[in-house]
Amino acid sequence: MTTAHNPSIEVFLKEGRNFPPSKEFQSKANINDPAIYEKATSASESYWADWAKELDWTQPWEKVLEWVPPHAKWFVGGKINACTNCVDRHVFPREGKPSRRNKAAIIWEGEPGDTRTLTYWDLYREVNRFANVLKKNGITKTWYQHKSIVSSRNYQAWHGVFAWCCERFKT
Repeated sequence: MTTAHNPSIEVFLKEGRNFPPSKEFQSKANINDPAIYEKATSASESYWADWAKELDWTQPWEKVLEWVPPHAKWFVGGKINACTNCVDRHVFPREGKPSRRNKAAIIWEGEPGDTRTLTYWDLYREVNRFANVLKKNGITKTWYQHKSIVSSRNYQAWHGVFAWCCERFKT
């Protein structure tokens, strides 16, 4: 048996194939101006800053990108509420923006073919329901913020909260 050459992992970082979308798919895209690629590559920080302005920030960022290879920090100093941007803003839109409360937010398909569709309004109600479950079990905003600060880079913090909740609700 011969031993195959074991290349370094960098070999796998090089991808030369191209998978262009079909013309039909392109015609249905929200943004179908090819010039967007040029702007994204020539002025990437301003490009992403413009897109970031579409989100609701609780604290604006001070710097768009802090790049010290191999680490990149985007929107340094900014704070964002993911739930507000992913759910609430579609149920209670900003002035001049359309409401999406009755549009599908999540379409789930199970293995045997069962499906469930949650609109933004359904998702909003479910998120609030779960927040009330946490609150009734002593997980307050203050407790959660403290736990997040202490364990912000620790996946186990999230895992621990949900494992605790699951265990608590079994009894």
